[in-house]
Amino acid sequence: MTGRSSILAALAAALLFGASTPFAKQMVGDVSPIMLAGLLYLGSGIGLWTVRLIRDRGFAAPSLPAWEWPWLLGAIASGGVLGPLLLMIGLTHTTAADASLMLNMEAVLTAVLAWVVFHENADRRIVLGMAFIVAGGLLLAWPQHDGMGHSSTLGSLAVVGACLCWAVDNNLTRKVSASDAVFIAGTKGLVAGVTNLALALALGATLPAWPRVAQAMSVGLAGYGVSLVLFVLALRGLGSARAGAYFSTAPFIGAAIAIVSLGEPTSGVFWLAAALMGIGVWLHLTERHEHEHTHKPMAHAHRHVHDQHHRHTHDFPWDGVEPHAHPHRHEPLLHSHPHFPDVHHQHSH
Repeated sequence: MTGRSSILAALAAALLFGASTPFAKQMVGDVSPIMLAGLLYLGSGIGLWTVRLIRDRGFAAPSLPAWEWPWLLGAIASGGVLGPLLLMIGLTHTTAADASLMLNMEAVLTAVLAWVVFHENADRRIVLGMAFIVAGGLLLAWPQHDGMGHSSTLGSLAVVGACLCWAVDNNLTRKVSASDAVFIAGTKGLVAGVTNLALALALGATLPAWPRVAQAMSVGLAGYGVSLVLFVLALRGLGSARAGAYFSTAPFIGAAIAIVSLGEPTSGVFWLAAALMGIGVWLHLTERHEHEHTHKPMAHAHRHVHDQHHRHTHDFPWDGVEPHAHPHRHEPLLHSHPHFPDVHHQHSH
């Protein structure tokens, strides 16, 4: 994907996920948090695997290399099991609008892990933007007890815990982002859905009425399934920190829906936090990164077009259709152009 299409994928993922938060909040009172998390992800997994079976005209073995499976399993455990569970718990102790803005912490934690643990490049503009988002998050996390249904510290901490789980998930998923995005997202949905559903039933929860089940699974397919497919594509083209930065527009979408459609109350603190987070997101969206860099030799497989990074020949008959996918090798290359830390730009600075 090009940089522009990767950005559009990240923003579309943010739109779908942001819209899902207030709808999930509406179901929290009727369905236990663990059960709801299971239904959301189960809808995602069943829906995406159905799409994959139709697309491939039957079951097709995944193209995931053996060394990438631990990354995928770690992403499923952190982002597919623990993350949604903590979010559903947080939604029982906070408003949907506040929870939506608190989800901006996912971008911050994703970037911190990307920079500190996975050594992804960061510049002053991105760091400054993260500082504004953190300031807004701290304002929302400050204890508020005014009897108007505002967030509790427990609710805020649970949402931040979910953000940390998804930050780990984002960085691990980046390791496998060159593989089939539908397989990655669908498998995460199935495993996470079955795990959370089984845990909820073991703890004594019961399935809600079928209309509520269908509603939860539909929200999960859009907000957790299709959204994740798009986010994996964004990770492939932007890297963890920047994809997370674009995705951080999701909470504003969720907060706007909660305020306009659900009539939730707001406060001066809420609007100040929104302004700080908005500045941070704007700094991320207007970043430009360009310098001379060297591409080391590497071999992998993913969908691509024959751009400046894909000038290889083919050892098989090719009909000229692009994009296409096949194993290919990159030779050493030195050049300069605007870029993101995508699967081809993981160099040091």
